[in-house]
Amino acid sequence: MEDKARKFRRIGLLGGMGVEATIALMQRVHAATKAEDDQDHIPMLVDMNPQVPSRIRHLIERDGPDPGPIIADMAARLEQAGAEALAMPCNTAHYYAHMIEESVRIPLLNMPELACKAVARDAAPDTLVGILASPATNSTGLFQDMLKKVGLGVVFPKNETAILAAIRRIKKDGPSRADISVLEAESAALVQRGASRIIVGCTEFSLISKNIQAQVPVIDTLDVLVDAIIAFSGAQARLPS
Repeated sequence: MEDKARKFRRIGLLGGMGVEATIALMQRVHAATKAEDDQDHIPMLVDMNPQVPSRIRHLIERDGPDPGPIIADMAARLEQAGAEALAMPCNTAHYYAHMIEESVRIPLLNMPELACKAVARDAAPDTLVGILASPATNSTGLFQDMLKKVGLGVVFPKNETAILAAIRRIKKDGPSRADISVLEAESAALVQRGASRIIVGCTEFSLISKNIQAQVPVIDTLDVLVDAIIAFSGAQARLPS
């Protein structure tokens, strides 16, 4: 039993940004793993830290503390505890990825970067990709820079007020039909402006990504991270039914 458990590489989760998104990631990894019993699932070390300073306050409102050092400390603790790779179910927090990578020797499975590469695999050069993400993420140029590296363009929602309000509602009360309606309206607007792919680049929105009706393919960054975790760990992916 012990030998079987050791065949998988441990994943360290930088969690709490937000809490429900972290739980959703773990549930999706569990659901996507081919397993006959507990021993076939992936070992995870989870630092669920909702007290990480607000990324929105630091990046948009500019009146909050820098979350980077705290996230980097979390990464170092997870490595010391035995994690062999790190995953972080918060796209905005990847703005601080360089601080994580400087604090550890193990790899970070970079969720937005992996998602951009996944989109590029079946998209023509210069394809425009619409981004449903926090205005904090968009302000950093994170997706714009990563998509440019793989030869793709980017288009952001114009109604950032509605996007940010939806994120805050989901964090406070959980997702609702009103939030789905916001994302569907913004997706339609992005398609009208030329987007032929949509990336769900906020893990609060990942909680309702399966409910978004859009005219173009919708790629959820959280799902891409799930695939990367399973592949890195050495576990087997469950075949789609």
